Amino acid sequence: MKVIGTAIPGVLVLEPKVFSDARGFFLETYNERTFAELGITERFVQDNQSHSKKGVLRGLHYQSEQAQGKLVRVVQGEIFDVAVDLRRESATFGKWIGEQLSSANKKMIWIPKGCAHGFYTLSETADVSYKVSDFWAPQFEKTLVWNDPEVGIAWPLEGEPILSEKDRAGHCIALLRHTRNRLNGS
Repeated sequence: MKVIGTAIPGVLVLEPKVFSDARGFFLETYNERTFAELGITERFVQDNQSHSKKGVLRGLHYQSEQAQGKLVRVVQGEIFDVAVDLRRESATFGKWIGEQLSSANKKMIWIPKGCAHGFYTLSETADVSYKVSDFWAPQFEKTLVWNDPEVGIAWPLEGEPILSEKDRAGHCIALLRHTRNRLNGS
């Protein structure tokens, strides 16, 4: 497995080895030993899959408690996947990275606990599969608004994105920055 570091420590782009022949291809999407060698030792407790139409933007989601690490990949289609660092102690707090994931490039992304996650669907439809390191806890689920000008994500939008009410009503990072400063005594 090829590992590509990003501008946010701990967020990794993973390129699995793909074995192709006349029949098609085979690849390993998860191997506990291989991932441990990469420093990803979380125990996965839940697998999720979403199906989205072109133009759908999901996120930016995180849990304030029972934080989840996520291993994200695209089974069908193409997305622009985003992670935003919300770890209070991090030098990259509030920074984001984006990566195109698709069924064609077979890339995956590891998003550690403490980061918000979202994606925008580029293809006509996309099926996104992801493993999480803790259970969904709706009482702790939060949404960072997708278009927060302070974060400044350069989404590759084609018109207005299709959003859920929850994602439309997300909060700005200034709220988290204020909490971070208060906790640090500033």
